[in-house]
Amino acid sequence: MENDTPPAREVSPSRWIPDPTPPEGQRAALHRLAAALRKTTEQLLDMDAPEEELIAAAEAAERFAARLEGYRAGRSRYGFAETATAGDTRAMFDRSPLIGLGNPVAPPLTMAAVGDHVEGTAVFTVAYEGPRGHVHGGIIAAAFDEVLGMVQSLTGRPGMTGQLSVRYRRPTPLYREVRFAGHVERLDGRKIYTAGTLHDGTTLCAEAEGLFISVDFEKLGFGNPDYRPGTEG
Repeated sequence: MENDTPPAREVSPSRWIPDPTPPEGQRAALHRLAAALRKTTEQLLDMDAPEEELIAAAEAAERFAARLEGYRAGRSRYGFAETATAGDTRAMFDRSPLIGLGNPVAPPLTMAAVGDHVEGTAVFTVAYEGPRGHVHGGIIAAAFDEVLGMVQSLTGRPGMTGQLSVRYRRPTPLYREVRFAGHVERLDGRKIYTAGTLHDGTTLCAEAEGLFISVDFEKLGFGNPDYRPGTEG
């Protein structure tokens, strides 16, 4: 119902970027480390090293992991893992598995709000392979979820994914810069309808439609940096 729709919020960086943010030097070092780990993952999936080299690398990686274990804090207290639940496209997303420069799992996908729509680019490596030489379809779906999640945030009434439909037109190649684009189709009460495309040059690789349901994230606990899963009650 229209009356149940959360009021639109003015986009405000101070509202959605927690304070204090990490020191600039620390963030830069985190991004550098994540990039190195991302490269290591790519190398691991594209090598034919002898057993002794792999054992030596594994031992070094185990020592490295043990060294960092002492710095774990349970959960990061700054930034967001996705654009949809942040509510602001200018918030900090270092932890995102799709766009996070501080997350070695991320390709990363780079996105920007351009007027009333979103544009994004990515170069997917062998770490995201499905069909030989091409991107796994599930990765493409996840990328669309992130792109359209940012799109719906532009309405000022952000919500969560209710439905995502992807039509795969052509295989998406690895190691080429591909382009995403997304926009809001229409609003219907709490429902936000979005659509997007994925191109390799002039070739349409995939199209997507997303339905997002506007919610109050603070009531769900997502706006609280101390939030822990399973503590909703």
